Amino acid sequence: MSSIKDRQQRAAARARLEREMAERAAGAKKRRQTLTIVGSGLALLLVVAGSVWLVSTLGSDDEGDGTQTVASKPGETPCVWNPDSSGGQNPMIKDVGTPPPSVPNVGTRVMTIDTNLGPITTTLDLSKVPCAGASFEFLASKNFFDGSKCHRLVTENIHVLQCGDPSARGAGYRDTDGTGGPSYRYAEENLPRTAPEGQAYPKGSIAMAKTQEASSTGSQFFINYEASPLPPQYTLLGTISSGLDIVEKVAKAGHLPGAQQGDGKPKQELVINKLTVAAG
Repeated sequence: MSSIKDRQQRAAARARLEREMAERAAGAKKRRQTLTIVGSGLALLLVVAGSVWLVSTLGSDDEGDGTQTVASKPGETPCVWNPDSSGGQNPMIKDVGTPPPSVPNVGTRVMTIDTNLGPITTTLDLSKVPCAGASFEFLASKNFFDGSKCHRLVTENIHVLQCGDPSARGAGYRDTDGTGGPSYRYAEENLPRTAPEGQAYPKGSIAMAKTQEASSTGSQFFINYEASPLPPQYTLLGTISSGLDIVEKVAKAGHLPGAQQGDGKPKQELVINKLTVAAG
């Protein structure tokens, strides 16, 4: 009898164990199904979020150059301030930080260049040059240009006086290589592509200097005291409203010794005592 009873007890124990294992398996399956549903929901949320992010970043590209920018409010434009390509190795670079990532694109600013020969003024239209306008306003607030000299005069083929190099100061401006600027660069704006050939930069226009690379605009600018047949690759800031006669005087004085093919340091120094940017 005891052996039969033992067998019955063992059979009952196996049955309970099998029921428990079956219940556990069912519970595990249910949990897996739940996790699968939750995981699918998360994946869907990630796909939706990724799609929204992709659309938003594509929609905020600056000038369609593929660079991601921050979102901007109505009446503002996002600007990308790229680090200077020298990687901190150029001693002529003056680091004063960067302008805001989103800047006004409505209204005007009056830029006044107070020089040793008198004031030169121009009006910046922020609907055309929002980033350039913001850069000038920011750098002016840092006294970036104050005390610098216009370091380059070109009198053959093109007719420009170039300024805005912070390293062109004192007697040492004669030694500058013209590579000075802020620690950031930004994209070109308001390129005069619709102008007739050779007339993109007429007499009295003021534009931004750059290298041959795109998005290499910094702080240097040039004033055309006569029309200059340049390709439309340089941000057109505006037109000199007063003081062009000062630039013409500098051009008429010619170059210091060492100029080559009408390109060199001007003999008549033009010192930027103070550059200011105010609401128009």
